[in-house]
Amino acid sequence: MKLVKDIDNNQNSKKISDKEAEEAFKTILSWIGEDPNREGLLETPKRVVKAFKEYFKGYKEDPVQVLDKTFGDVDGYDDMVIQKNISIQSHCEHHMAPIIGKAHVAYIPNERVVGLSKLARVVEVFSKRLQTQERLTMQIANTLMQSLDAKGVAVTIDSTHQCMTMRGIKKEQATTVTNYYLGQFKEDLSYQNRYLRLISNSKD
Repeated sequence: MKLVKDIDNNQNSKKISDKEAEEAFKTILSWIGEDPNREGLLETPKRVVKAFKEYFKGYKEDPVQVLDKTFGDVDGYDDMVIQKNISIQSHCEHHMAPIIGKAHVAYIPNERVVGLSKLARVVEVFSKRLQTQERLTMQIANTLMQSLDAKGVAVTIDSTHQCMTMRGIKKEQATTVTNYYLGQFKEDLSYQNRYLRLISNSKD
């Protein structure tokens, strides 16, 4: 499947060891004017490597596999399923600065549904990679549409980009909203409008 191949193609051809990564962070500490050998920084490269493994663990996970198990015993339910306020912690690919926000995800099942936690897991897998918000929104939507054979999918992300709030233009209150619709959500505005109305009732 194409989505799985994309994951494989993104892996480095040369495996970088933890020790090599730690040495790279030592170099960065020296570059910013610090002494990597002072007491407070001796363990910092190791801690940063450990943190980066968590920040970017999505490269080692397959979102298609997350959606493998579905359930057909739903008594013919065929209306939209919406999961709101899924927290997002990602990093922008341009400055590696945090992207913090929330996602709303909806799909219209085609005979089968997926466990609710799996929707949040797909968001998590794609979030834990270097991202642009636009691509993140589309990746989540396309994966749900293809893997669930859904009648329609809608994804909304509302987030703050610290590459905008902490550096550059420094607009602390600015947020970015992206939407992506597939299937019936794109073709039938009544579904789209109902979805937008329901997610607008989300808690701040």
